[in-house]
Amino acid sequence: MAEELIYSDAQLRGILQRVRTIAMVGASPNWNRPSYFAMKYLLEKGYRVTPVNPRSAGQEILGMPCVATLAEVPDPIDMVDIFRASDAAGAIVDEAIALRDAKGISVIWMQLGVRNDAAAARGTAAGLEVVMDRCPKIEYGRLHSELSWGGFNSHIISSRRRRVHIR
Repeated sequence: MAEELIYSDAQLRGILQRVRTIAMVGASPNWNRPSYFAMKYLLEKGYRVTPVNPRSAGQEILGMPCVATLAEVPDPIDMVDIFRASDAAGAIVDEAIALRDAKGISVIWMQLGVRNDAAAARGTAAGLEVVMDRCPKIEYGRLHSELSWGGFNSHIISSRRRRVHIR
């Protein structure tokens, strides 16, 4: 069994404050895919997000030009956000390591359900900060108390049944 992944709030907050540009590998033009929602949210929070998807290269996703590879991202990249299967993450991390100095990459972030310990070890050894099995959209909302806007953690909305007292 894999070791539990633990990231402090300070570490995740620090990444999300430091990062300004994100290359989202596996971004989808399909409005009902999780990567679309995450990209839309991050753009609304002021991040510059470049979608990376060979099938959608040359098109726009949420008004941003999509490219096929990390090497084709025209701007510096602070963070590579991986929306691909765990077994595909290794090659993406290796590409990020190769481009680290040329693009300024400092963070690899693997989305919910994406975990590749060997790739993470290579990234860490190359001096990159690596986060696995987390979503920057969810973490941003959690760390900025946005989840409470919907009643979560407010003690107003609950999944528990209310007890009714009959007199």
